Amino acid sequence: MNSEDKHPEAVEREPTDAVLLADGVDEEAVEANRRLFEGWLFWAVAAMAVVYSSFHLYTLNIAPLETWTFRIIHVCGALVLGYVLYSGTQFTTEDGTVKARRWTTPLAWLLLLPALYALYQTRVMYRLVETGTLRVPANIETWHYGWPLMVATGLGIVLSWFHRKPRSGFSVADLVLVVCSIAAATYFLVVFNTPLRMSTGTSFAPIGISFAAVAGTALIMEMTRRVAGLALVIIALIFLGYVFAGPYLPGFLGYPGLSVQRFFSQVYTDAGVLGPTTAVSSTYIILFIIFAGFLQASKVGDYFVNFAFAVAGRARGGPAKVAIFASGLMGMINGTSAGNVVSTGSLTIPLMKKVGYSKQSSGAVEAAASTGGQIMPPIMGAGAFIMAEITGIPYTEIAIAAIIPAILYFASVYFMVDFEAARTGMRGMREDELPSLRMLVRQVYLFVPIIILIVALFMGYSVIRAGTLATVSAAVVSWISPNKMGIRAILKALELAGVMAIQIIVVCACAGVIVGVISLTGVGARFSSLLLGLAEASQLLALIFAMMISILLGMGMPTTAAYAVAASVVAPGLISLGIDPLTAHFFVFYFAVVSAITPPVALASYAAAGISGANAMETSVASFKIGLAAFIVPFMFFYNGALLMEASWPAIIRALFTATIGVYLLSAGVQGWFMRVSAAWFVRWALVLAAFLMIEGGIVTDLAGVAVAVGAFLVQKARGGKAQLVGS
Repeated sequence: MNSEDKHPEAVEREPTDAVLLADGVDEEAVEANRRLFEGWLFWAVAAMAVVYSSFHLYTLNIAPLETWTFRIIHVCGALVLGYVLYSGTQFTTEDGTVKARRWTTPLAWLLLLPALYALYQTRVMYRLVETGTLRVPANIETWHYGWPLMVATGLGIVLSWFHRKPRSGFSVADLVLVVCSIAAATYFLVVFNTPLRMSTGTSFAPIGISFAAVAGTALIMEMTRRVAGLALVIIALIFLGYVFAGPYLPGFLGYPGLSVQRFFSQVYTDAGVLGPTTAVSSTYIILFIIFAGFLQASKVGDYFVNFAFAVAGRARGGPAKVAIFASGLMGMINGTSAGNVVSTGSLTIPLMKKVGYSKQSSGAVEAAASTGGQIMPPIMGAGAFIMAEITGIPYTEIAIAAIIPAILYFASVYFMVDFEAARTGMRGMREDELPSLRMLVRQVYLFVPIIILIVALFMGYSVIRAGTLATVSAAVVSWISPNKMGIRAILKALELAGVMAIQIIVVCACAGVIVGVISLTGVGARFSSLLLGLAEASQLLALIFAMMISILLGMGMPTTAAYAVAASVVAPGLISLGIDPLTAHFFVFYFAVVSAITPPVALASYAAAGISGANAMETSVASFKIGLAAFIVPFMFFYNGALLMEASWPAIIRALFTATIGVYLLSAGVQGWFMRVSAAWFVRWALVLAAFLMIEGGIVTDLAGVAVAVGAFLVQKARGGKAQLVGS
């Protein structure tokens, strides 16, 4: 996603409006490779997006479809919309610096013929099945359907990398891929609604399943490349390579191997693409994206950011604290760390620079705060829903367990930015630069949809019912706000949701391919045995190894995919060590989330650097430093279950109190600021040691931490006026 395309005017805007500071937070992001249609094409694509969103609302609440049928249509719809909207290469430019290639259009029209022929053959096969044929002839599946589909898909993808058109023009090469997406999905709908579905993964499986699965997997990966970059695609390709290279690998990675037909006849089932990740994206995620679309259409995002400015803007280093507050609020309705950065960072980062933060620090604060939005209950991005699906633990229990970790993370980031503001002598924002809190309090009813969502969930309503109620309430509440939602605004919200859903759905489908490899090859079980072997030497060493693998698997990937993959590989191994499933999955989830600010591949940090104008690597290192507590909190889960609400109330309160003091001391040690003066190197190390002792959670370690902290306090007090302020 191109951060500068969100609302670039916000970067240059001076905060002079005392009534409304934030404006445009809810504007739809337009990525660099997204087409901007005009005329009838615009209305046709908008109608497709509205129908896609409405289809999910209808089937989830009124007329449910058979599960696999629903998921196939869900993935196919995202691919169709995606290939219509997102280009596989650069657009041509008016100045002629990027020119069209004329030879690609005739080739695209030529490739459309086998694509349409494959689609026609699905109708032929459907008629055969309807007339009672138990098995479609292999020659039809192979020569009349399979190979035409493969040729059109493979060559269509390659051709789309070279086919350049104006940004407002439609691509014939992508039309080929649209037809191929429909042809692959239609075959599954024909076959999976017959007893032949039971033969997947066996030598009796129809050959057409493998052809459709190969084409479908390729289409998913190409669409993932367009909307989420190469990182997830490369990881998926590595896992796919492992399927066929496994028999030749040494040690614990080796396994007997799977044939192409056996693997691909299973990968498009609930063992892979149609498994847990798509189950969640087709129910909870799409519903909350629609909810987010309604909130954005009613300008709630602008209100959240203005409210954050009014509450926190006057504090020293005010814009940085606004970024923390606003990103936590936006995290409830935004499913990606980088998306959070784009939503709020284009406003907060320039303001942070204005009050004295460096380019690196301002970008790092926004990246760390936006990443924290993914662990902010009750929605927690999309990862929480996948956790509920994989573990079987009720979503409400997961949301409750996330409260203290979220408090600790945001407290740590707050202390970090506060100490830096104090150390460098930054000011807060003036009252005339801020929106009026009194005026904003009059619109506090805009929080009602969020409150209804939380209350409905904890009253025992299903997630689908609670999300639907919250969505309806967002429209109703808008009627008493300045941004009333009429029919046009509701249709706009549905269109916005349909477009926003494309990325997360194809990412979940691509992650499903990886999950399928893990489950079908047994690599997860072998990883568990490796962790058990490490744990015999040191359980802490096993946890550190699990942390590194979780971060490595998550680098460059959206939160949802990062957690889904890491949960499949790492979580079973942690559970085999005797760790409680909730603790194991939270451990993996946290590190999958913070991979967005972990060098060298840090999506959130890179997005923030694009807005701040800083070096991307320097920004990622700075955001890693600010979010340091997030790398410690998961180990706290292991040593102290009270932090996940798994203890008595006195134990929970004590754990929260001591851990909060711990992250305060950690922030003071990292930033080198304690007792209103700079801290010497030995005081900083003492503060970090005290922090680790307090964070661990035991009574003995808590007392030891207090003793070390008191010692640091006395030394710092004795140094007193000798300490010098450090300049920015």
